[in-house]
Amino acid sequence: MKLRKTKLSHQLIALIGLAFVILFISLGVILPKMLIPVAEKNIYTYLSEPLKFVGDNRIDKSLLNTEVAYIYMVDDDVATSENIQQVINIKDIKKLLSYIKSDYGKFNYNHRTYYYYTITKDEITKVAISNDGYINKTKEAILSTIFPIVLSTCLLIGLLLVMWSSFIVKKIEKLKDKIDHIDSSDYNHKINFEIDDEIKSLALAIEDMRISLINQEEYRNQMYQNISHDFKTPLTVIKSYIEAVEDNIEDSNTALQVIKQQTEKLENKVHSLLYLNKLDYLKNSKNIENELVDMEQIIYSEVDKFKFHRKEIDFVVEIDSKSKYYGTIDHWETIFDNLLSNFMRYTNTTIKITAKQNKLILYNDGEHIADDFLEGIFTPFRKGIKGEFGLGLSIVKKTLNIMNYDITIKNEKKGVSFIIKRNS
Repeated sequence: MKLRKTKLSHQLIALIGLAFVILFISLGVILPKMLIPVAEKNIYTYLSEPLKFVGDNRIDKSLLNTEVAYIYMVDDDVATSENIQQVINIKDIKKLLSYIKSDYGKFNYNHRTYYYYTITKDEITKVAISNDGYINKTKEAILSTIFPIVLSTCLLIGLLLVMWSSFIVKKIEKLKDKIDHIDSSDYNHKINFEIDDEIKSLALAIEDMRISLINQEEYRNQMYQNISHDFKTPLTVIKSYIEAVEDNIEDSNTALQVIKQQTEKLENKVHSLLYLNKLDYLKNSKNIENELVDMEQIIYSEVDKFKFHRKEIDFVVEIDSKSKYYGTIDHWETIFDNLLSNFMRYTNTTIKITAKQNKLILYNDGEHIADDFLEGIFTPFRKGIKGEFGLGLSIVKKTLNIMNYDITIKNEKKGVSFIIKRNS
């Protein structure tokens, strides 16, 4: 089904038109019907007041008008005002009196409604009767007063809404134009909205998104360059040794040993890159089950794995057996593998691992990390302190996030601490 395309301004004008139709129906149909009970209450007062001044033996002509007629009854004698035929066209007065069954009320005759009010005193009954002309005039007077005021008010409101909508539409069109050119560097993206409303907040959010996209694009390009450089280095070494063997410049056994080392290095980089992509998938998965793990066993296993890489490094381990840690053994081993591999490059003499109060602290006595490196240190393929590129710390960060842990880095008086604790 194809949707019909309409502008917001046209939709608002149609809405205002619909509002006017509803208003006219309300004023022309609903309001008059609502006024009837009020008018009827007034007409009984209107009929009763003159009866107080009607004499006991005559009808004062000064009280007569074309809207109200009077009937004067004493026993079987009946007298009427001269305008009785003008008010109600009926010659048979007895038939008329048959409609009067209570002190006051109304009855229908010849498709019209008539109202009456009676007063009886000393066996003398006086009746005031009127047709629906008074009520119709009352309704017309009220409507003629209300309608112009309501109409002019609605017209003014409608005009204000149209002006406001055109102002809003122009702002939305600016935002649409900005979004259409969001990837264009030649477009002037500056938008100044003086009113601090939701549209301005949206404009600021779009600008933040545009800047974020630019930064992501720059980061992506930089990352591709870094990945290319990181992969190109071992490939270049491998190629150069192959050429050296072919030219009989290098011994084949030595070349094979170097090629093997560079191949393993390249394989590790590919493995890390694939593992990082796997973490991005796991981050959005709802099937991850974090269980209680034996942190003491994991730590000592990792220490045994790394203590021979540099024999001059002293490993210090402090573990509180009451502390609890959750996740998976594989994930924690990956975290320690990457952190300790990093420590191997920067530690002077001591690595200390503390597991207490449900918190992990990995310390090394290497050089401080500069503030400009601390910001974004967990970004993949960001150039490191010694100009190296890597994924290790990024893998650590993402793996911890999957297990609902976080990591912070703190420069101590001497050395650096990596602090791992569970998110609350």
